[in-house]
Amino acid sequence: MLALRNPHDAYRRIEFDARVAAARPDQLVALCYDELALALGSAIRADQLGDNQRRSAGLTRALAALTALQIGIDPGAPAAPALQLFYAGLRQAVLDSVPNFVPQRLSAAKRDVEEVAAAVGAAADRSILDQS
Repeated sequence: MLALRNPHDAYRRIEFDARVAAARPDQLVALCYDELALALGSAIRADQLGDNQRRSAGLTRALAALTALQIGIDPGAPAAPALQLFYAGLRQAVLDSVPNFVPQRLSAAKRDVEEVAAAVGAAADRSILDQS
């Protein structure tokens, strides 16, 4: 299966799988945000290069990361309604990009994801320090 892929993609997948296997729940959330930002960036870059197949693959990866984030929402958490709204908006931006790719819209979504990812990553790092 890996032989059919680009070697870079195969190594990235192996690295991702290893990070998932070793991650705590808060780190998994940070990982999903990172994957979402990378997928959006990949779709944007593929569009610039005119590579429809890679653009589609990036959008598909973005939807998978979003699905994981949505499934992971704790409905009892105070931030749950805000996260549901945020993820729904991101999902709509990605889905709208399938028939009508607007790179500016996805770039804005990617910046939003990166901001949240930085905050989540910082919280995960603080959690690690608190356990030490």
